[in-house]
Amino acid sequence: MNRLYKVVADKTPYVSIEEITRKVSIGPTRFGHPCFYSPEDIKLANLTIKYGEHITFNSVEDVNGTMVVNCVVVRSNQSHSFTLPLSQEGKFYECEDDQIYTLKEIAEWKIPKCRNRIVKLSNTLHMWDSSNPLPENFDGCLILTPVYEVQAVMKFRKDIVHILSDLDVEVKDITDCYDISSFLQPLSLEDVFERTSKEFPMVAQIMESPSESQKPFKFLDTGNEIIIYKKYQATRVLASEIRSDSPKRYFLIPMSYKGKFKRRPREFPTAYDLEIARSEKEQLHVVATKAFDSPHKELFSVSVGDQFLVQQCQTSEVLYEGRKKLIDVLACEQILGATYKKVLLPMYMEGRFVEVIHDKKQYQLSEICKEFHLPFNVKVSVRDLSIEEDVVAAMPGLQFEEEITDSYLLISSASSPVESWEIPVYRLNMCVHLLSKDVQTVVPPVTKTKVEEISEEQYYMVRRYENQTLRSPPRPPKNPTMLAPKPGFAVPKQGVSDVLQAPKVRYHTLSLNLLKSQVIGWKGKEMAQLTPNDQRDIPVIATLSKKN
Repeated sequence: MNRLYKVVADKTPYVSIEEITRKVSIGPTRFGHPCFYSPEDIKLANLTIKYGEHITFNSVEDVNGTMVVNCVVVRSNQSHSFTLPLSQEGKFYECEDDQIYTLKEIAEWKIPKCRNRIVKLSNTLHMWDSSNPLPENFDGCLILTPVYEVQAVMKFRKDIVHILSDLDVEVKDITDCYDISSFLQPLSLEDVFERTSKEFPMVAQIMESPSESQKPFKFLDTGNEIIIYKKYQATRVLASEIRSDSPKRYFLIPMSYKGKFKRRPREFPTAYDLEIARSEKEQLHVVATKAFDSPHKELFSVSVGDQFLVQQCQTSEVLYEGRKKLIDVLACEQILGATYKKVLLPMYMEGRFVEVIHDKKQYQLSEICKEFHLPFNVKVSVRDLSIEEDVVAAMPGLQFEEEITDSYLLISSASSPVESWEIPVYRLNMCVHLLSKDVQTVVPPVTKTKVEEISEEQYYMVRRYENQTLRSPPRPPKNPTMLAPKPGFAVPKQGVSDVLQAPKVRYHTLSLNLLKSQVIGWKGKEMAQLTPNDQRDIPVIATLSKKN
Protein backbone atom coordinates (compact mmCIF):
# COMPACT_ATOMS: atom_id res chain seq x y z
CA MET A 1 0.00 0.00 0.00
CA ASN A 2 1.49 3.33 -1.04
CA ARG A 3 0.51 5.20 2.09
CA LEU A 4 2.28 7.08 4.86
CA TYR A 5 1.92 6.23 8.52
CA LYS A 6 2.56 7.66 11.97
CA VAL A 7 3.99 5.36 14.62
CA VAL A 8 2.03 5.03 17.87
CA ALA A 9 4.32 4.92 20.89
CA ASP A 10 4.56 1.48 22.50
CA LYS A 11 2.91 1.58 25.95
CA THR A 12 4.89 -1.42 27.23
CA PRO A 13 8.10 -0.27 28.94
CA TYR A 14 11.58 -1.66 28.41
CA VAL A 15 13.24 -2.72 31.67
CA SER A 16 16.86 -1.96 30.80
CA ILE A 17 19.09 -0.25 28.26
CA GLU A 18 20.35 -3.69 27.24
CA GLU A 19 16.80 -4.75 26.29
CA ILE A 20 16.40 -1.63 24.15
CA THR A 21 19.62 -2.35 22.24
CA ARG A 22 18.53 -5.95 21.62
CA LYS A 23 15.04 -5.16 20.37
CA VAL A 24 15.20 -1.67 18.83
CA SER A 25 17.12 -0.68 15.70
CA ILE A 26 19.84 1.86 16.53
CA GLY A 27 21.92 2.95 13.57
CA PRO A 28 23.55 5.76 11.59
CA THR A 29 20.51 6.80 9.56
CA ARG A 30 17.84 9.26 10.71
CA PHE A 31 15.51 6.29 11.32
CA GLY A 32 18.00 4.73 13.75
CA HIS A 33 17.77 7.33 16.53
CA PRO A 34 14.91 6.15 18.78
CA CYS A 35 13.69 8.33 21.62
CA PHE A 36 12.73 7.18 25.15
CA TYR A 37 11.92 8.68 28.54
CA SER A 38 12.02 7.43 32.10
CA PRO A 39 9.24 8.01 34.67
CA GLU A 40 12.00 8.51 37.26
CA ASP A 41 15.12 10.67 37.48
CA ILE A 42 18.35 9.07 36.25
CA LYS A 43 21.38 10.33 38.19
CA LEU A 44 24.69 10.20 36.34
CA ALA A 45 28.15 11.36 37.39
CA ASN A 46 27.83 14.87 35.95
CA LEU A 47 24.21 15.05 34.82
CA THR A 48 20.75 14.20 36.09
CA ILE A 49 18.17 13.15 33.51
CA LYS A 50 14.80 14.36 34.78
CA TYR A 51 11.75 12.14 34.59
CA GLY A 52 9.94 12.66 31.28
CA GLU A 53 12.96 14.10 29.46
CA HIS A 54 13.31 12.80 25.92
CA ILE A 55 16.50 10.75 25.55
CA THR A 56 17.72 10.18 21.98
CA PHE A 57 19.74 7.01 21.42
CA ASN A 58 22.36 7.61 18.71
CA SER A 59 24.78 4.68 18.72
CA VAL A 60 26.20 1.75 20.69
CA GLU A 61 29.93 1.41 21.35
CA ASP A 62 32.53 -0.24 23.55
CA VAL A 63 34.19 2.19 26.00
CA ASN A 64 37.09 0.60 27.89
CA GLY A 65 35.44 -2.80 27.82
CA THR A 66 31.98 -1.55 28.79
CA MET A 67 29.16 -1.45 26.24
CA VAL A 68 27.35 1.89 26.37
CA VAL A 69 24.77 3.84 24.37
CA ASN A 70 25.63 7.37 23.24
CA CYS A 71 22.65 9.56 24.14
CA VAL A 72 21.52 13.17 23.86
CA VAL A 73 18.96 15.31 25.68
CA VAL A 74 17.99 18.81 24.52
CA ARG A 75 17.40 21.59 27.03
CA SER A 76 16.66 25.16 25.96
CA ASN A 77 17.84 24.34 22.42
CA GLN A 78 21.17 23.08 23.81
CA SER A 79 22.23 19.45 23.27
CA HIS A 80 23.77 17.57 26.20
CA SER A 81 25.61 14.34 25.35
CA PHE A 82 26.15 11.46 27.77
CA THR A 83 26.38 7.66 27.83
CA LEU A 84 24.21 5.02 29.48
CA PRO A 85 25.65 1.57 30.18
CA LEU A 86 23.73 -1.43 28.90
CA SER A 87 23.48 -2.57 32.53
CA GLN A 88 21.34 0.49 33.40
CA GLU A 89 17.96 -0.76 34.65
CA GLY A 90 14.63 0.99 35.06
CA LYS A 91 11.49 1.59 33.07
CA PHE A 92 11.95 3.24 29.68
CA TYR A 93 9.00 4.23 27.48
CA GLU A 94 8.94 5.18 23.83
CA CYS A 95 8.35 8.87 23.13
CA GLU A 96 5.64 10.00 20.74
CA ASP A 97 6.95 10.27 17.18
CA ASP A 98 5.58 13.02 14.91
CA GLN A 99 7.38 11.80 11.77
CA ILE A 100 5.70 9.99 8.88
CA TYR A 101 7.00 6.73 7.41
CA THR A 102 6.42 4.26 4.61
CA LEU A 103 5.63 0.63 5.43
CA LYS A 104 9.11 -0.32 4.23
CA GLU A 105 10.76 2.10 6.65
CA ILE A 106 8.58 0.91 9.52
CA ALA A 107 9.34 -2.75 8.72
CA GLU A 108 13.09 -2.14 8.60
CA TRP A 109 13.49 0.31 11.49
CA LYS A 110 10.40 0.77 13.63
CA ILE A 111 9.21 -2.73 14.62
CA PRO A 112 11.03 -3.92 17.77
CA LYS A 113 12.00 -7.59 17.88
CA CYS A 114 9.36 -9.83 19.50
CA ARG A 115 6.83 -6.96 19.51
CA ASN A 116 4.12 -5.70 17.20
CA ARG A 117 3.82 -2.11 16.03
CA ILE A 118 0.69 0.03 16.07
CA VAL A 119 0.48 2.75 13.41
CA LYS A 120 -2.04 5.34 12.28
CA LEU A 121 -2.67 6.39 8.72
CA SER A 122 -1.24 9.84 8.07
CA ASN A 123 -3.77 12.35 6.77
CA THR A 124 -1.09 13.66 4.40
CA LEU A 125 -2.34 11.49 1.54
CA HIS A 126 -6.02 11.53 0.66
CA MET A 127 -6.23 9.06 -2.20
CA TRP A 128 -8.27 5.87 -1.90
CA ASP A 129 -9.03 3.26 -4.51
CA SER A 130 -10.74 -0.13 -4.73
CA SER A 131 -7.43 -2.00 -4.37
CA ASN A 132 -6.93 -0.54 -0.89
CA PRO A 133 -7.58 -3.29 1.71
CA LEU A 134 -8.80 -0.72 4.25
CA PRO A 135 -12.32 0.75 4.36
CA GLU A 136 -12.78 4.15 2.76
CA ASN A 137 -12.31 7.03 5.23
CA PHE A 138 -10.69 4.62 7.71
CA ASP A 139 -9.15 6.61 10.56
CA GLY A 140 -8.32 3.93 13.09
CA CYS A 141 -5.08 2.16 13.91
CA LEU A 142 -3.30 -0.81 12.38
CA ILE A 143 -1.35 -3.52 14.20
CA LEU A 144 1.63 -4.48 12.06
CA THR A 145 2.95 -8.01 12.57
CA PRO A 146 6.12 -8.81 10.61
CA VAL A 147 6.25 -11.99 8.54
CA TYR A 148 9.92 -12.74 8.00
CA GLU A 149 11.36 -13.65 4.64
CA VAL A 150 15.02 -14.14 3.80
CA GLN A 151 16.78 -12.99 0.67
CA ALA A 152 19.39 -15.54 -0.35
CA VAL A 153 21.85 -16.30 -3.12
CA MET A 154 22.89 -19.72 -4.42
CA LYS A 155 26.42 -20.62 -5.37
CA PHE A 156 25.58 -21.36 -9.01
CA ARG A 157 22.81 -18.81 -9.60
CA LYS A 158 23.03 -15.08 -10.25
CA ASP A 159 19.58 -14.09 -9.07
CA ILE A 160 18.14 -13.63 -5.58
CA VAL A 161 16.05 -16.38 -3.97
CA HIS A 162 13.28 -15.44 -1.53
CA ILE A 163 12.96 -17.99 1.29
CA LEU A 164 9.55 -17.95 2.96
CA SER A 165 9.27 -18.30 6.73
CA ASP A 166 6.59 -21.02 6.69
CA LEU A 167 8.67 -23.71 4.96
CA ASP A 168 8.97 -26.78 7.21
CA VAL A 169 12.60 -27.78 6.64
CA GLU A 170 15.79 -28.18 8.62
CA VAL A 171 18.84 -25.92 8.32
CA LYS A 172 22.47 -26.83 8.96
CA ASP A 173 24.79 -23.89 9.51
CA ILE A 174 28.12 -24.42 7.68
CA THR A 175 29.30 -20.80 7.75
CA ASP A 176 32.48 -21.49 9.73
CA CYS A 177 33.73 -24.18 7.34
CA TYR A 178 32.88 -22.64 3.98
CA ASP A 179 34.39 -19.92 1.81
CA ILE A 180 31.81 -17.16 1.69
CA SER A 181 33.71 -15.33 -1.06
CA SER A 182 32.52 -17.97 -3.53
CA PHE A 183 29.01 -16.52 -3.29
CA LEU A 184 27.78 -13.39 -5.01
CA GLN A 185 27.39 -10.42 -2.68
CA PRO A 186 24.12 -8.59 -3.45
CA LEU A 187 24.29 -4.83 -2.94
CA SER A 188 21.50 -2.29 -2.87
CA LEU A 189 22.09 1.15 -4.35
CA GLU A 190 22.46 2.40 -0.78
CA ASP A 191 25.21 -0.16 -0.21
CA VAL A 192 27.00 0.98 -3.37
CA PHE A 193 26.68 4.63 -2.33
CA GLU A 194 28.34 3.87 1.02
CA ARG A 195 31.51 2.71 -0.75
CA THR A 196 34.45 5.11 -0.69
CA SER A 197 34.97 7.45 -3.63
CA LYS A 198 38.30 5.75 -4.40
CA GLU A 199 36.47 2.52 -5.29
CA PHE A 200 34.72 4.16 -8.25
CA PRO A 201 34.35 3.57 -11.15
CA MET A 202 33.16 -0.05 -10.94
CA VAL A 203 31.36 -2.61 -13.10
CA ALA A 204 28.24 -4.30 -11.71
CA GLN A 205 25.66 -6.80 -12.89
CA ILE A 206 21.98 -6.28 -12.09
CA MET A 207 20.59 -9.08 -9.90
CA GLU A 208 17.15 -7.55 -9.36
CA SER A 209 15.94 -4.81 -11.67
CA PRO A 210 13.43 -2.10 -10.75
CA SER A 211 9.77 -2.80 -11.45
CA GLU A 212 8.53 -1.83 -14.91
CA SER A 213 6.59 1.13 -13.52
CA GLN A 214 9.69 2.37 -11.68
CA LYS A 215 12.36 1.63 -14.32
CA PRO A 216 13.82 4.94 -15.60
CA PHE A 217 15.97 3.42 -18.39
CA LYS A 218 15.48 0.40 -20.64
CA PHE A 219 18.96 -1.05 -20.02
CA LEU A 220 18.26 -1.62 -16.30
CA ASP A 221 17.16 -5.24 -16.79
CA THR A 222 18.16 -8.23 -14.68
CA GLY A 223 21.43 -9.72 -15.97
CA ASN A 224 22.64 -6.57 -17.72
CA GLU A 225 25.99 -5.07 -16.81
CA ILE A 226 26.39 -1.40 -15.92
CA ILE A 227 29.32 0.91 -15.20
CA ILE A 228 28.98 2.99 -12.03
CA TYR A 229 31.29 6.00 -12.45
CA LYS A 230 30.83 7.94 -9.24
CA LYS A 231 28.56 8.93 -6.38
CA TYR A 232 27.58 12.49 -5.50
CA GLN A 233 24.95 14.87 -4.20
CA ALA A 234 22.91 16.80 -6.76
CA THR A 235 20.38 19.61 -6.49
CA ARG A 236 16.83 19.30 -7.76
CA VAL A 237 13.86 21.66 -7.70
CA LEU A 238 10.75 20.05 -6.28
CA ALA A 239 7.77 21.11 -8.41
CA SER A 240 4.05 20.36 -8.23
CA GLU A 241 1.35 20.77 -10.83
CA ILE A 242 -0.94 23.76 -10.23
CA ARG A 243 -4.51 22.51 -10.22
CA SER A 244 -7.48 22.86 -7.89
CA ASP A 245 -8.61 19.24 -8.10
CA SER A 246 -6.56 16.19 -7.15
CA PRO A 247 -4.49 14.20 -7.74
CA LYS A 248 -1.64 16.52 -8.62
CA ARG A 249 1.55 15.43 -10.35
CA TYR A 250 4.96 15.99 -8.79
CA PHE A 251 8.41 16.37 -10.34
CA LEU A 252 12.09 16.70 -9.49
CA ILE A 253 13.70 19.01 -12.05
CA PRO A 254 17.52 18.99 -12.42
CA MET A 255 19.35 22.31 -12.38
CA SER A 256 20.70 21.42 -15.84
CA TYR A 257 17.18 21.68 -17.33
CA LYS A 258 17.51 23.78 -20.50
CA GLY A 259 13.90 24.86 -20.92
CA LYS A 260 12.64 28.35 -20.09
CA PHE A 261 9.84 29.53 -17.83
CA LYS A 262 7.43 32.43 -17.59
CA ARG A 263 5.96 33.57 -14.32
CA ARG A 264 2.43 32.76 -13.24
CA PRO A 265 0.42 34.56 -10.53
CA ARG A 266 0.78 33.33 -6.97
CA GLU A 267 -2.09 33.18 -4.47
CA PHE A 268 -1.81 34.33 -0.85
CA PRO A 269 -4.39 33.46 1.84
CA THR A 270 -3.27 36.06 4.43
CA ALA A 271 -1.34 39.30 4.79
CA TYR A 272 1.28 37.25 6.61
CA ASP A 273 1.92 35.31 3.38
CA LEU A 274 2.36 38.61 1.52
CA GLU A 275 5.09 39.58 3.97
CA ILE A 276 6.89 36.27 3.41
CA ALA A 277 6.69 36.63 -0.39
CA ARG A 278 7.79 40.24 -0.75
CA SER A 279 11.35 40.88 -1.94
CA GLU A 280 13.77 43.75 -2.45
CA LYS A 281 14.03 42.96 -6.17
CA GLU A 282 10.53 44.12 -7.08
CA GLN A 283 7.41 45.45 -5.44
CA LEU A 284 4.68 42.86 -4.90
CA HIS A 285 1.43 43.88 -6.61
CA VAL A 286 -1.74 41.99 -5.59
CA VAL A 287 -5.51 42.19 -6.02
CA ALA A 288 -7.94 41.09 -3.29
CA THR A 289 -10.38 38.31 -4.21
CA LYS A 290 -12.04 38.08 -0.78
CA ALA A 291 -13.42 40.85 1.43
CA PHE A 292 -12.25 41.49 5.00
CA ASP A 293 -13.82 43.77 7.61
CA SER A 294 -11.28 45.08 10.10
CA PRO A 295 -12.38 45.03 13.78
CA HIS A 296 -10.18 48.08 14.42
CA LYS A 297 -10.83 51.52 12.98
CA GLU A 298 -7.08 52.13 12.76
CA LEU A 299 -6.74 49.31 10.20
CA PHE A 300 -8.07 49.02 6.65
CA SER A 301 -11.11 46.96 5.58
CA VAL A 302 -10.60 45.20 2.25
CA SER A 303 -13.14 44.84 -0.56
CA VAL A 304 -13.00 42.42 -3.49
CA GLY A 305 -11.05 44.04 -6.33
CA ASP A 306 -8.90 46.30 -4.15
CA GLN A 307 -5.32 46.45 -5.43
CA PHE A 308 -2.25 46.93 -3.25
CA LEU A 309 1.50 47.42 -3.49
CA VAL A 310 3.08 45.63 -0.54
CA GLN A 311 5.56 47.76 1.43
CA GLN A 312 6.83 46.34 4.73
CA CYS A 313 5.93 44.83 8.08
CA GLN A 314 5.69 47.20 11.05
CA THR A 315 3.85 47.67 14.35
CA SER A 316 0.76 49.80 14.92
CA GLU A 317 -1.17 50.91 17.98
CA VAL A 318 -4.83 49.86 18.16
CA LEU A 319 -7.57 50.17 20.76
CA TYR A 320 -8.55 46.75 22.11
CA GLU A 321 -11.00 46.26 25.00
CA GLY A 322 -10.43 49.84 26.09
CA ARG A 323 -6.64 49.55 26.13
CA LYS A 324 -4.02 50.55 23.58
CA LYS A 325 -1.87 47.70 22.33
CA LEU A 326 0.74 47.16 19.65
CA ILE A 327 0.16 44.60 16.89
CA ASP A 328 2.05 43.59 13.75
CA VAL A 329 0.64 45.05 10.55
CA LEU A 330 1.54 45.10 6.87
CA ALA A 331 2.00 48.55 5.38
CA CYS A 332 0.67 48.75 1.80
CA GLU A 333 -0.28 51.32 -0.80
CA GLN A 334 -3.80 50.96 -2.17
CA ILE A 335 -3.91 51.73 -5.90
CA LEU A 336 -6.69 54.23 -6.68
CA GLY A 337 -6.36 54.87 -10.40
CA ALA A 338 -3.44 57.28 -10.73
CA THR A 339 -3.10 57.89 -6.98
CA TYR A 340 -2.02 55.82 -4.01
CA LYS A 341 -3.34 55.62 -0.44
CA LYS A 342 -1.27 54.34 2.48
CA VAL A 343 -3.14 51.63 4.42
CA LEU A 344 -2.38 49.13 7.17
CA LEU A 345 -3.52 45.48 7.02
CA PRO A 346 -3.45 43.25 10.12
CA MET A 347 -0.98 40.40 9.69
CA TYR A 348 -3.59 37.87 10.82
CA MET A 349 -6.00 39.01 8.10
CA GLU A 350 -7.61 35.99 6.41
CA GLY A 351 -8.44 37.30 2.98
CA ARG A 352 -7.29 36.11 -0.39
CA PHE A 353 -4.91 37.85 -2.77
CA VAL A 354 -3.75 37.08 -6.30
CA GLU A 355 -0.47 38.41 -7.66
CA VAL A 356 -0.50 40.76 -10.66
CA ILE A 357 2.39 39.89 -13.00
CA HIS A 358 4.10 42.68 -14.97
CA ASP A 359 7.27 40.72 -15.75
CA LYS A 360 7.16 39.08 -19.22
CA LYS A 361 10.75 37.82 -19.15
CA GLN A 362 11.64 34.17 -19.79
CA TYR A 363 13.83 32.62 -17.08
CA GLN A 364 16.20 29.70 -16.80
CA LEU A 365 15.66 27.46 -13.79
CA SER A 366 18.89 28.61 -12.14
CA GLU A 367 17.86 32.27 -12.54
CA ILE A 368 14.55 31.70 -10.75
CA CYS A 369 16.26 29.94 -7.83
CA LYS A 370 18.79 32.78 -7.55
CA GLU A 371 16.51 35.80 -7.95
CA PHE A 372 13.21 34.79 -6.30
CA HIS A 373 11.92 33.24 -3.10
CA LEU A 374 10.34 29.81 -3.40
CA PRO A 375 7.51 28.77 -3.67
CA PHE A 376 7.20 30.35 -7.09
CA ASN A 377 4.62 29.78 -9.86
CA VAL A 378 5.68 29.29 -13.48
CA LYS A 379 4.75 27.78 -16.83
CA VAL A 380 7.17 26.25 -19.34
CA SER A 381 7.46 28.67 -22.27
CA VAL A 382 10.27 26.87 -24.13
CA ARG A 383 10.64 23.10 -23.68
CA ASP A 384 14.01 21.42 -23.18
CA LEU A 385 14.86 20.04 -26.64
CA SER A 386 17.66 17.86 -25.24
CA ILE A 387 15.11 15.71 -23.40
CA GLU A 388 13.26 13.08 -25.40
CA GLU A 389 10.09 13.53 -23.36
CA ASP A 390 9.80 16.82 -21.48
CA VAL A 391 6.91 15.93 -19.15
CA VAL A 392 6.73 19.33 -17.45
CA ALA A 393 6.28 21.20 -20.76
CA ALA A 394 2.68 19.98 -21.01
CA MET A 395 1.73 21.22 -17.52
CA PRO A 396 -0.59 24.28 -17.51
CA GLY A 397 1.28 25.57 -14.48
CA LEU A 398 3.95 24.52 -11.98
CA GLN A 399 4.79 25.62 -8.48
CA PHE A 400 8.49 25.46 -7.64
CA GLU A 401 8.31 24.54 -3.95
CA GLU A 402 11.91 24.19 -2.80
CA GLU A 403 15.42 23.15 -3.72
CA ILE A 404 16.45 19.75 -2.39
CA THR A 405 19.76 17.90 -2.33
CA ASP A 406 19.65 14.17 -3.02
CA SER A 407 22.06 11.27 -3.53
CA TYR A 408 22.77 9.94 -7.03
CA LEU A 409 24.94 7.41 -8.85
CA LEU A 410 26.22 8.14 -12.36
CA ILE A 411 25.90 5.03 -14.53
CA SER A 412 25.96 3.83 -18.13
CA SER A 413 25.32 0.58 -19.97
CA ALA A 414 28.50 -1.53 -20.04
CA SER A 415 27.67 -2.83 -23.52
CA SER A 416 27.09 0.64 -24.99
CA PRO A 417 28.68 3.35 -22.81
CA VAL A 418 27.88 6.28 -25.09
CA GLU A 419 25.75 8.14 -22.54
CA SER A 420 25.72 8.28 -18.75
CA TRP A 421 22.65 8.77 -16.58
CA GLU A 422 21.89 9.79 -13.02
CA ILE A 423 19.88 7.35 -10.90
CA PRO A 424 18.46 8.24 -7.45
CA VAL A 425 19.87 6.12 -4.65
CA TYR A 426 16.88 6.19 -2.30
CA ARG A 427 13.96 6.01 -4.75
CA LEU A 428 15.08 3.15 -7.00
CA ASN A 429 14.79 -0.42 -5.73
CA MET A 430 17.58 -2.29 -7.48
CA CYS A 431 20.11 -4.94 -6.46
CA VAL A 432 23.53 -5.50 -8.08
CA HIS A 433 26.74 -7.44 -7.50
CA LEU A 434 30.17 -6.11 -8.37
CA LEU A 435 32.31 -7.66 -11.10
CA SER A 436 36.10 -7.79 -11.10
CA LYS A 437 36.35 -6.09 -14.47
CA ASP A 438 38.43 -3.07 -15.39
CA VAL A 439 36.59 0.03 -16.56
CA GLN A 440 37.91 0.96 -19.98
CA THR A 441 36.96 4.64 -19.70
CA VAL A 442 37.41 6.30 -16.31
CA VAL A 443 35.91 9.59 -17.56
CA PRO A 444 32.13 9.13 -17.95
CA PRO A 445 30.54 9.84 -21.34
CA VAL A 446 28.13 12.72 -21.92
CA THR A 447 25.80 12.94 -18.92
CA LYS A 448 22.08 12.95 -19.63
CA THR A 449 19.61 14.15 -17.04
CA LYS A 450 15.86 13.81 -17.06
CA VAL A 451 12.92 15.25 -15.20
CA GLU A 452 11.87 12.66 -12.62
CA GLU A 453 8.15 12.29 -11.94
CA ILE A 454 7.53 11.09 -8.39
CA SER A 455 4.46 9.76 -6.62
CA GLU A 456 2.52 11.68 -3.99
CA GLU A 457 4.02 9.44 -1.32
CA GLN A 458 7.54 10.16 -2.56
CA TYR A 459 6.72 13.87 -2.68
CA TYR A 460 5.92 13.95 1.03
CA MET A 461 8.93 11.79 1.83
CA VAL A 462 11.19 14.23 -0.04
CA ARG A 463 9.72 17.13 1.93
CA ARG A 464 10.07 15.37 5.26
CA TYR A 465 12.79 16.77 7.51
CA GLU A 466 14.76 15.17 10.34
CA ASN A 467 13.08 16.88 13.27
CA GLN A 468 9.85 18.36 11.98
CA THR A 469 6.63 17.34 10.34
CA LEU A 470 5.01 19.04 7.38
CA ARG A 471 3.25 22.09 8.69
CA SER A 472 2.79 25.69 7.59
CA PRO A 473 4.53 28.57 9.38
CA PRO A 474 2.62 29.77 12.46
CA ARG A 475 0.13 32.56 11.82
CA PRO A 476 0.12 35.69 13.99
CA PRO A 477 -2.57 35.74 16.71
CA LYS A 478 -5.90 37.30 15.81
CA ASN A 479 -6.24 39.09 19.14
CA PRO A 480 -3.77 41.90 19.87
CA THR A 481 -1.43 40.64 22.56
CA MET A 482 1.96 41.57 23.86
CA LEU A 483 4.79 39.34 22.69
CA ALA A 484 5.03 36.47 25.18
CA PRO A 485 8.43 35.37 26.49
CA LYS A 486 9.88 32.19 25.04
CA PRO A 487 9.02 29.16 27.19
CA GLY A 488 11.88 27.53 29.05
CA PHE A 489 12.62 23.82 29.23
CA ALA A 490 9.72 21.94 30.76
CA VAL A 491 9.51 18.29 31.71
CA PRO A 492 6.31 16.56 30.52
CA LYS A 493 4.18 15.73 33.54
CA GLN A 494 3.30 12.21 32.55
CA GLY A 495 2.95 9.54 35.18
CA VAL A 496 3.26 5.81 34.79
CA SER A 497 -0.50 5.39 35.00
CA ASP A 498 -0.89 7.64 31.95
CA VAL A 499 1.70 5.68 30.04
CA LEU A 500 0.09 2.30 30.63
CA GLN A 501 -3.39 3.40 29.61
CA ALA A 502 -4.48 1.56 26.46
CA PRO A 503 -5.24 3.77 23.45
CA LYS A 504 -8.96 4.06 22.77
CA VAL A 505 -8.81 3.40 19.06
CA ARG A 506 -9.99 0.84 16.50
CA TYR A 507 -7.41 -1.69 15.37
CA HIS A 508 -6.91 -3.67 12.20
CA THR A 509 -4.19 -6.29 11.88
CA LEU A 510 -1.86 -6.12 8.90
CA SER A 511 0.99 -8.56 8.30
CA LEU A 512 4.20 -7.41 6.66
CA ASN A 513 6.76 -9.35 4.68
CA LEU A 514 10.00 -8.18 6.25
CA LEU A 515 12.88 -8.64 3.84
CA LYS A 516 16.11 -9.06 5.76
CA SER A 517 19.24 -8.00 3.87
CA GLN A 518 21.23 -11.14 4.57
CA VAL A 519 23.25 -13.32 2.21
CA ILE A 520 22.70 -17.05 2.47
CA GLY A 521 24.29 -19.77 0.36
CA TRP A 522 22.74 -23.20 0.27
CA LYS A 523 23.04 -26.62 -1.29
CA GLY A 524 20.38 -29.04 -2.46
CA LYS A 525 17.01 -28.39 -3.99
CA GLU A 526 14.97 -27.66 -0.88
CA MET A 527 14.57 -24.37 1.00
CA ALA A 528 14.48 -23.68 4.73
CA GLN A 529 12.68 -21.69 7.38
CA LEU A 530 14.75 -19.07 9.18
CA THR A 531 12.99 -17.50 12.15
CA PRO A 532 13.97 -14.18 13.78
CA ASN A 533 15.99 -16.13 16.38
CA ASP A 534 18.14 -17.56 13.57
CA GLN A 535 19.11 -14.14 12.25
CA ARG A 536 22.68 -12.90 12.46
CA ASP A 537 24.37 -9.65 11.57
CA ILE A 538 26.75 -11.57 9.28
CA PRO A 539 26.06 -13.69 6.19
CA VAL A 540 25.06 -17.27 6.91
CA ILE A 541 25.88 -20.29 4.77
CA ALA A 542 23.55 -23.24 5.22
CA THR A 543 22.57 -26.57 3.76
CA LEU A 544 18.87 -27.36 3.64
CA SER A 545 16.97 -30.63 3.71
CA LYS A 546 13.46 -31.90 4.25
CA LYS A 547 12.42 -32.96 7.72
CA ASN A 548 11.95 -36.70 8.21
